[in-house]
Amino acid sequence: MGEKIVLTAGESGVRLDKFLADSAGISRAMAAKLTESGAVFVDGIAQAKKYPLKAGQVVTFELPDLEPCAAKPEDIPLDIVYEDDWLLVVNKPRGMVVHPAAGNPDGTLVSALLAHCGNSLSGINGVVRPGIVHRIDKDTSGLLIVAKTDEAHKALAVQIAEHSFTREYEAVVIGHLPQQSGEVSLPIGRSKNDRKKMAATAFNSKPALTKYRVLDEYPGYSHVRLKLETGRTHQIRVHMAALGHPVAGDPLYGGLQKGKNFGGQILHAKHIGFAHPKDGNWLEFESNLPQYFIDFLDQLKGNTPA
Repeated sequence: MGEKIVLTAGESGVRLDKFLADSAGISRAMAAKLTESGAVFVDGIAQAKKYPLKAGQVVTFELPDLEPCAAKPEDIPLDIVYEDDWLLVVNKPRGMVVHPAAGNPDGTLVSALLAHCGNSLSGINGVVRPGIVHRIDKDTSGLLIVAKTDEAHKALAVQIAEHSFTREYEAVVIGHLPQQSGEVSLPIGRSKNDRKKMAATAFNSKPALTKYRVLDEYPGYSHVRLKLETGRTHQIRVHMAALGHPVAGDPLYGGLQKGKNFGGQILHAKHIGFAHPKDGNWLEFESNLPQYFIDFLDQLKGNTPA
């Protein structure tokens, strides 16, 4: 087995899996997996993931040995916005998958990172050198942070859990929003009708908050800036669809329109801000809109044919 970790709960009532994820800098999924396997002990007794901790209780667990990464290094060009010995920020193109998966074994961001960084990627989430702290969808472009060390990964994961990490997107949505700025506060969980989809639902869900601001309007469309206050799967896409204004070109949540060729969803991770894990200095990065996004705006302005 890997590293043995002993933690002390600082407050009462927090779930064991959440405490484990936030304190040890591992993913919530990995924390749940460890507790479900009986590998996490509270004051010497194995407990379930939902166990409510009491202040002062001692949590002991052992990280499993890292699994080999399924991805192989591939010499794929990366648009690197920032890089140091701790982390790098990359600008992911639309159409690139972050992790290898069924149907997308090659050409992934992880494969490109393995070629670029070699052994210098974190392995805290149970896989040798994945480096990925957070993800964006295959058909979403934009900024993504990659951790090079386990220490960096842990520190960044805590920021994400505490929502001190800032992420802003730009999108084109269908229709005109009722207000020029506002927020969507709807819990998000897995759809009961389609396991590939998420849904705004009270069933088995987590709180989610998205703030938006309209940048411009065109016939039938709006260009919006969106800030994530939480980071749920498909959050922007689900929240915009719940408002009745799905992201243009989104095939999963109603963003397709007959006779219109979007080429994919018009959604870009434009801004990211975080405290550097080494010294706490605040870093912010802004990405230019990609060409596909600019071309679509030009169509809406009437500068080019649809």
